[in-house]
Amino acid sequence: MNLCTDQLAMLVAGEGQLMSVSYLATDTHSSAMAEQAAAYPPNHGLAEEIYLMQPDLVIAGSFTTRATIDMLRRLGIPVAIFDPVYSLEDVTDRLKQMGDVLGQPERATALAAEFSAQLEAYQTEITVRPRAALYYANGYTSGDKTLAGQILAIAGFTNIAAEAGFSSGGIIPLEVLAMAQPDTVITSRPYPGASRSEEVKGHPVIEALRRTRPDASMTDSDWVCGTPFVLRAIDDVVTLRREMTKGTE
Repeated sequence: MNLCTDQLAMLVAGEGQLMSVSYLATDTHSSAMAEQAAAYPPNHGLAEEIYLMQPDLVIAGSFTTRATIDMLRRLGIPVAIFDPVYSLEDVTDRLKQMGDVLGQPERATALAAEFSAQLEAYQTEITVRPRAALYYANGYTSGDKTLAGQILAIAGFTNIAAEAGFSSGGIIPLEVLAMAQPDTVITSRPYPGASRSEEVKGHPVIEALRRTRPDASMTDSDWVCGTPFVLRAIDDVVTLRREMTKGTE
């Protein structure tokens, strides 16, 4: 009943183990496994609907509504809770935790080993590090102590959020962003329809930065959750860096 644990479970579970995933897992904007999730009945994280399914286990995130978790436990349904992934190293830990929860330790260990091996391949010396800004709805940014920040770092970018004093996440004022003069602005695809929270991404300051710098809108689904799909996000950013530094490295 959580977007990120849905995807970990779909990767690790054996045939017939999963009976439902959250409706968010089918959202192509935020789920890297939307197509696979469509094969499962969706749930909306409501205690009543989940209880009627009579599952042997519910898998939730630590930010899942506490009242729902407590109600399910009072009704006698075990709930396994997963913390969010804040670093690339956490991905292997969550995979192994899912393996233990679902009784699939060998499958999870193999996935974790493959992820670690591919991650190690990025550990090369980078001589030129362009400066990038992560800029999302409401002017939100992510620092180096976040999964998105680590994706930037391993791909060879310097994160201006750290320069501006944002080690984790926070709202970066447009004035600070403009004065920082990043080499590229990495943002997200807008959702269909109109959203006041996303209007700031079309501000003239952002448009001006984009006109004179590489357009670096990225697919959100590979960035949102700490799963092996973050490797695709890293690949995208590595490609961007190589295009920006061609002839200088």
